[in-house]
This record gives sequence, C-alpha cells and structure tokens, in this order.
Amino acid sequence: MSKQNLGDKYPAATQKLDNGVLGFFSAAERILLVIISLLTMLAVALELVHFADSGRIRLADLLLLFIYLEVIGMAYAYYATHSVPVTLPVLIAITGITRLIILQGKEAEPSKLLYEAGAVLLLAVALAILSWASQRFPSINSSESAKH
Repeated sequence: MSKQNLGDKYPAATQKLDNGVLGFFSAAERILLVIISLLTMLAVALELVHFADSGRIRLADLLLLFIYLEVIGMAYAYYATHSVPVTLPVLIAITGITRLIILQGKEAEPSKLLYEAGAVLLLAVALAILSWASQRFPSINSSESAKH
C-alpha cells in the first residue's frame, strides 16, 4: 500500500510501530550489556580465586585481567554513549595476541612468533592511525555534543 491510500494514519501508525521496535531493541541492548558486564565480573572473580588457589600470578594472568578490564570499559562506553570507540576492540586484540605470545613461551615456532608479532605491529599501527584520525577529524556526533 502507498501513503496516499492510508491517509493521515500512516505516519502515526508507523511512528508507533517504530517507537515500539526501537524500545525493544534498546531494552535488549541494555540487558545484554548488563549480562556481558556481570559475566565479565564473574570471570574476574574466578580468576582471582585461581590466583589465591595457585599462590602465584604470571604476566599472562595480568594480561587476561587487562582484557577483562577492557571488555568492561567497552560495555561502559557503549552503555553511556551508544557507540564503541573503535580503539577499544583494537586494544583488546593487541592484549590478546600479546598474551598468546607469552603463553606459548620458548617452545613456539619462530615463524609463528613472527606472524603474531607482525599482527601486534599491524594493530598498533592501526591504533595509532585511528587515534590520530579521531583527533584530527572529530566525528559529527562529538562536535555536535560539544556545542550543547
């Protein structure tokens, strides 16, 4: 059906449906963010219990805690601003690959280590470019919110 056949009821009906669908997605988004945050906190608690049981903390364990911290920060940023800075997932990837390199230890194949180090370097360059670009060319949303 076209707009002409529905008369004046089309915009109001569409607006009501759109508001309902957007409300559903907004609620689902917030619920999932809370679940992600709670599960991340549970993972941190389990890791701390593991530290207490084993009686030692390795560098790889600390990097895992940083990954959890970055996930919580990403959930917070998304909940607060409804957008995730692209740099946060890049930081998580860098930390994850670095942790993988440390966990492999000396028995890792040199070529595999070079590929992983190259991935970290590539991600670091991408992070530098993203940081530079975000300072040099602020997004429309951030410049609009600075006016208010």
